[in-house]
Amino acid sequence: MNTQLTDHLTKNFRLSFEHDPKVIVRAPGRVNLIGEHTDYNGGFVLPCAIGLETQIAATPRPDRLVRVVAVDQNNDFDQFDLAQPIVQHPQKQWVNYVRGVFKVLQDHGHNIGGANLTIAGTVPQGAGLSSSAALCVAVALVLKHLTAMPNMEATELAHIAQDAESNFVGCKCGIMDQLVSTHGIDDHAVLIDCANLATEAIAVPDDLAIMIVHSGISRGLVDGAYNQRRMQCEQAAAQLGVAQLRDATEEQLSRYQPKMDHTIFRRARHVITENTRTLKAAQALKKGDMASLRTLMAASHESMRQDFEITVPGIDQLVHVVQSVLGEIGGARMTGGGFGGAVVAILPHGECSRVADFIRAGYQTPAGTPPDVMIEKPAAGACIVETTT
Repeated sequence: MNTQLTDHLTKNFRLSFEHDPKVIVRAPGRVNLIGEHTDYNGGFVLPCAIGLETQIAATPRPDRLVRVVAVDQNNDFDQFDLAQPIVQHPQKQWVNYVRGVFKVLQDHGHNIGGANLTIAGTVPQGAGLSSSAALCVAVALVLKHLTAMPNMEATELAHIAQDAESNFVGCKCGIMDQLVSTHGIDDHAVLIDCANLATEAIAVPDDLAIMIVHSGISRGLVDGAYNQRRMQCEQAAAQLGVAQLRDATEEQLSRYQPKMDHTIFRRARHVITENTRTLKAAQALKKGDMASLRTLMAASHESMRQDFEITVPGIDQLVHVVQSVLGEIGGARMTGGGFGGAVVAILPHGECSRVADFIRAGYQTPAGTPPDVMIEKPAAGACIVETTT
């Protein structure tokens, strides 16, 4: 939990609204160790929540107005009226994540009142570390508290956040990002079966570190390309005669290959093989089997590059740099939705300094600077930080 961020947020809340917040909540970002673009295909993912997080301070209002200050956006301000239809803001994308959660809760029949909110966070935007999911989960959690919805469980919060991002913002994301933000466990990755949302905590061995390297290539959300990949997967599932690609096998895909468009075939091949790799990686992590984990992470990246076509040359270069310095001691791959963002590596703690120095010397961001290298450990999920009666 980032106490400096909490103090900064509280100070800005007082400056903005001239009173103290009633509640402060946090929701973490995440890094996906393996299992990319499998969640919306009903497959398996292996993410962990991380220490980078979004925090929101809030108080209820006596009217139906919502007033929001984004501290990290130079105190950018938004205001909307819950008595009027909630619509997208035409310019400010961050606003739409907040508005989207309010709208989803309204659509679900919850009597949401007005509120004053300030938002701040440490999850870098455009890095593929789920800053948008952390924001939506934090908004949902703070509204759960302000609106007194004690029976709303963590999985429902995740669904509300996903609904806001998918159907209000318009990026047709799966459930992974939101679910691990609500279900994160200290020192554990979370194996998620996205078909039934069953979770299994996978301990990360004490001697292993999770390194995140931000390429400096901002991915935005690349909504069009992301949504196109989802439609291609749905098309592949229909051709294979299954409800979702989770239900297809490599043998089945091989039989249908002559009848399939080559691009659709490759999209399906990535998802089907990535599911297998994710299950094997979970077992390898349990055993501390770095040789298998390294091989699986490398194969995942190649599949994303060749079959799913979501990497870019700068990301491929960065992965090559990281893999070359790791050698046999660790594994690396792109993480996140693709088209930029970050690379994740798993390696021994004692090697972090040497590896980070090599990466900073061997790769430059598009701005001509060394990349940001972050050492993270699996963190707990969303929770209340402070509350007053």
